[in-house]
Parts: sequence; structure tokens; C-alpha cells
Amino acid sequence: MKFIQFLKSKTFLIQIGLAIVSLLLFVFLLQWWLGFTTNHDQKIQVPDLNKMGLLEVDRKLEELNLAYEVIDSASYNPDYPGKSVIEQNPEAGDFVKEKRKIYLTLNPTRYKDVAIPDLNGKTKRQAITHLVSIGFLVGEKFTYVPDLGKDVVRGLKFKGKQVGLGDKLPKKSVIELILGDGRGN
Repeated sequence: MKFIQFLKSKTFLIQIGLAIVSLLLFVFLLQWWLGFTTNHDQKIQVPDLNKMGLLEVDRKLEELNLAYEVIDSASYNPDYPGKSVIEQNPEAGDFVKEKRKIYLTLNPTRYKDVAIPDLNGKTKRQAITHLVSIGFLVGEKFTYVPDLGKDVVRGLKFKGKQVGLGDKLPKKSVIELILGDGRGN
């Protein structure tokens, strides 16, 4: 019975009222403080950094009070200059706040090197398929040497020099085949 009388008392109702007013005031102040410290209404549009070098990117982002971080190098793309931006996150046109990091993927300066496989004794068709599948181009000029096997690979050339197993060449290099003529000993 005393508990119910306490709930109806003036002291209890005043305490409840003060608690509600304090909570509302706290929420209002917290919301104002968060909006102020997090730059809630600030918007900086991310520029298009596509095909820009790092010096140009640095200058452009410094003007906007943004930062950048290089996260990776992609596969070489000949349509982009070496060491230029190939991808960015956030994308161009997105809105961010000041001091936000823009993550960049750069274009390497050239294709990566690929090891020459052992193709000696393979047919011309097998060799071409294998070379193309690992990223090389095959020249249209074939050199024939005296050999018993017709169109059997007896060597590989790159820019006129013979290359062999384990040598490394950049992807998309043009490799010429040295083949047997089928009339040799």
C-alpha cells in the first residue's frame, strides 16, 4: 500500500519529470555535439582521378583536403599511362568529408614477366595454344630447321634471339617458333 502511495506522491512525480527533462536535454546536446564534431553537413565531391599520375593526384586531393592511399597495382592496361590511376574508391562524383582517404589502384609500367615453358617436341598447334593461354602472342613467321618431325617445335625466338625454358619475357611479347621441316635427319 505504501508503494502505491509513493507512486502518487508529489516527490515521485517531480523526480520523474526531472529525469525526462534531463534525458531530453542530454539527447539534444549529444545530437548537436555529434553534428558539430563529425561535420555532418559537409560534402566534398570526389574528383575523377582516372589516368592521373601520383603527383597530379597529390596536388588535386590536397586542394580538397583529402588523402589517398595506394592499395594495389592492377594488371597492365596499355590504354593507361604507366603509374597512373586505373581505379579509385570512392568513385568519382561520390560525396565524402574532409581528410577522407581515397584508395587508388595504379597501372604498372609494363606487363608482368612470364616464364617460357618447355615446348620442345610439341606440335605447332599445341605450342601456339599453350603460349597464347599464358599471355604471349605468336608471330606469323616460322623458322624451319632440318628435322624428322614436321611442324614440331625445336626452339623459340624473341626479337631474333633464341630463348629457352625458364627465360622470362613480358606478357604480350611476340614469340616466333622454330619448327621441324619434316625432311631432316
